[in-house]
Amino acid sequence: MHWWQAVILGLVEGITEYLPVSSTGHLILASSLIGLDDARAKPAVDAFTIVVQGGAILAVLGLYRARVAQMIRGVLGRDPAGLRLARNLVVAFVPAAVLGVLLDDWIEARLFRPAPVLAALALGGVWMIWLDRPSARRASAALHQAVDHNRAADAAGPRRLTLDDLTWRTALVIGLFQTVAMWPGTSRSMMTIAGGTLLGLKPKEAAEFSFLLGLPTLGGATVYKLAKNLRASADAGEPNLFEALGVAPVLLGVAVATVSAALAVRWLVAFLNRHGLGAFGWYRLALCAVLGGLIAAGAVRL
Repeated sequence: MHWWQAVILGLVEGITEYLPVSSTGHLILASSLIGLDDARAKPAVDAFTIVVQGGAILAVLGLYRARVAQMIRGVLGRDPAGLRLARNLVVAFVPAAVLGVLLDDWIEARLFRPAPVLAALALGGVWMIWLDRPSARRASAALHQAVDHNRAADAAGPRRLTLDDLTWRTALVIGLFQTVAMWPGTSRSMMTIAGGTLLGLKPKEAAEFSFLLGLPTLGGATVYKLAKNLRASADAGEPNLFEALGVAPVLLGVAVATVSAALAVRWLVAFLNRHGLGAFGWYRLALCAVLGGLIAAGAVRL
């Protein structure tokens, strides 16, 4: 892998990881357009697209260091609110942690194909457009009441919650939303932000919970995929990720992803304070059309 290819993939990963637009779809498109879709390099490139998520993790650790410190104080018994937040993140993380390990090979074999990825992009786009409509607010009220019936909700929607109001039941349902994102092309951020909003969180708070939930989720996926690549390469006697692509390009990609993810997170929080999620839905539909056309023309391979 050349340094400029690592920069491009790191930039794409950092910008799209926390936006509800599917980092997978963008990385597939970017990898093909810069010549990294060769079958021989695919295992290493696939592993790189997971490991480069480490940059997104570092970005959130830096931007939300006060929240992370609060959770550490909570675990040490010094901050009850921090302990509740840490507990809720663990509860939300568990479903993806369990199903991710159980279904990883099945997902790679059956869902990393054009039709499933394009379907996920399109359906996610339609869902996000629907979330801006009045019917979504009524569904939000009903879902919120069903999940956490001790909180008030009405036809106009539930009272918008902050992270301090979040209960373990709501956190668990957000975690279940996150498991849907194991389907390539869905977007983890889309499921957790939209799910949190649907469950009564303010958009800004839903985004913050999504970012924090990304720490264990992306961290676990990064470590798991890296270990899996190293083990499979050793068993097969083939070059691992670092041998195939080079250590320097991998580290460069992570560094670029860190900076670009930090900028993307700041932009997204500001955008959600002023606008809804519908714009991202239309973008996903456009990306689906472009990616589908390129795959059909043979310009992009999955």
